[in-house]
Amino acid sequence: MGRTETVARRRSRRTRLRAIWVVTCLAAVGCGDPPTTDDRVAQGQLQFRATCAMCHGQDAQGSRLMGKDLRRNEFVAMRSDAELIEFLARGRSATHPDNQRGIEMPPRGGNPSLTDEDLAAIVVYLRSIQ
Repeated sequence: MGRTETVARRRSRRTRLRAIWVVTCLAAVGCGDPPTTDDRVAQGQLQFRATCAMCHGQDAQGSRLMGKDLRRNEFVAMRSDAELIEFLARGRSATHPDNQRGIEMPPRGGNPSLTDEDLAAIVVYLRSIQ
């Protein structure tokens, strides 16, 4: 093997190592630590209070005329997280047979800027108060 080939191999190896190092650094900086359950509950509570509390109360205690009490709630307890996220995203019409109050629950609580991740955080909050 000639000197030119040896130098080319070293450069190629260095380039690969640099690429691996860059990807590793970006992954470490970009991802960070995953949020803790407490963080998700707090985030969900903030989203809930900003969007859902108008009908369901600041602490999810419900309103006599509007939203149901969501603490220790059978509907919440009987559904999976995925089902609850889908329900929150879709909402429920006032004429839906399961709507006991006759008041529409708009999709995403009337806040179209809520992401599915925001809805998931709300579900984590709701689970924490069951």
